[in-house]
Amino acid sequence: MTEFANGQPVADFYCAHCNEQYELKSKKAKLSNIVNDGAYKTMVERINSKDNPSFFFLTYSKAYAVNNFLIIPKQFFTPDIIVKRKPLSVTAKRAGWVGCNIDLRKVPESGKVFLVKDQKIMDKESVTQQFQKTLFLRTQSIESRGWTLDVWQCIDRLDAHFSLKQVYAFADELQLKHPENNHVKDKIRQQLQVLRDKGIIEFVSRGHYRKLY
Repeated sequence: MTEFANGQPVADFYCAHCNEQYELKSKKAKLSNIVNDGAYKTMVERINSKDNPSFFFLTYSKAYAVNNFLIIPKQFFTPDIIVKRKPLSVTAKRAGWVGCNIDLRKVPESGKVFLVKDQKIMDKESVTQQFQKTLFLRTQSIESRGWTLDVWQCIDRLDAHFSLKQVYAFADELQLKHPENNHVKDKIRQQLQVLRDKGIIEFVSRGHYRKLY
């Protein structure tokens, strides 16, 4: 890992072997679902770019011991995760500037790859397997990936064993996120097939599935 020179927007490190870029967010506090970030426009442009970065999130104690260290691979970052903040007031030094927050609640649990969790170093093989299992998302178009992640996130909210009927219960919510699509239930079935083929879920019986994560 090599550190970028100062001034690189939304990128702190890179790997010369695989050309991956990484942005680090760290703080001396508990791991939270909402992470403050920089300029909204710059962030959205970076995650939509071809060389968009993966993100490291690090929390540490007062004694500078690492509490949590995780990576969210770049394929899980979509504009939906980036929340625009209100512009700074006219009396502020940077009046009108618009920042953003990263909403980690919108990332499926499988997209949160912990290297250290609650001060415990995770098994290297398990970390590698979890990271590699989701690389298929990088081959999808932004639109297709958005649908896959949205349905995946719905499944996260269900028990380990779930039914097609339970996923259909999210149809109205998904329709609001994808108003241009008039066949949401068809899309749900399609994405369940994608997740099944990629080993994320397993088909148990007609209309019934099981999570494999």
